[in-house]
Amino acid sequence: MARPADPAGAGIDWLRTLVAKGPARLQAAHLRRRPASTVQPCLHLIALDTSGSMRQGGRLAWAKGYAARLIEQAARAGDEVALLCFGGQGVELLLPPGPARTAGTARVRPLGGGGGTPLGAGLAEAERLLRTTRCQRGAGAPSCLWLLTDGRTLEQPAAPAAATHVVVVDFDDPLRPVGRCATWAARWQAEHRMPEPLSS
Repeated sequence: MARPADPAGAGIDWLRTLVAKGPARLQAAHLRRRPASTVQPCLHLIALDTSGSMRQGGRLAWAKGYAARLIEQAARAGDEVALLCFGGQGVELLLPPGPARTAGTARVRPLGGGGGTPLGAGLAEAERLLRTTRCQRGAGAPSCLWLLTDGRTLEQPAAPAAATHVVVVDFDDPLRPVGRCATWAARWQAEHRMPEPLSS
C-alpha cells in the first residue's frame, strides 16, 4: 500500500499503520505517525509460492499481480523490498534487499510455476535475509514478511522470527480450501489476509 502524502513533514510509522489497518482498506484513521528524524524505511520481503498447485485456477497470476502491486507501493512509499520465490526449482532470490523500484515488477511477470512447495526452505532463506539486513540496518529497523501462498503443503514450518510483522496472504482454492494459511497465521501470531485488491 502506498505511503500517503505527508505535508506536515511527519513520517508514517508503517508497521503500526499496517497493524491498525488489518485487512480493511486503508483509512486516514489507521495512520500512525512518528517524527521525521526517526523515519526509517521498512523492508518488505515478499516470499512468493510458485509451486504447481498455484498454477491452478489462475492463482499464480493473481499472486504475481499482488506481488507487483506490493513492489510498486513500496517504491511510492520510499521503502525497501526483496523478492524470493519457492517452487519446483527450489528457492530463488529475484530481488535482493534494497530500495524499492517500480522496475522491479519486471522480475515478477515472467515467473512460471510447477513442482512441489519447499515452504520451509523458502522461509529459512527469508529469515536469513531478514537477519542479515537487520544487522546492516540496525536492530530497530522495521521489516515486513509477506508470504503469498495457497498453503498446499504438508510442511509445518516454524514461525518466522526475524520480521517485525508477518502477513500471510491466502491464495487457497476458495471452493475447496484446506485452511492452512489461516492456521499458520494464528500459530505464528501473524496477520492473515485474503487477496482482495490492495488499496492504492
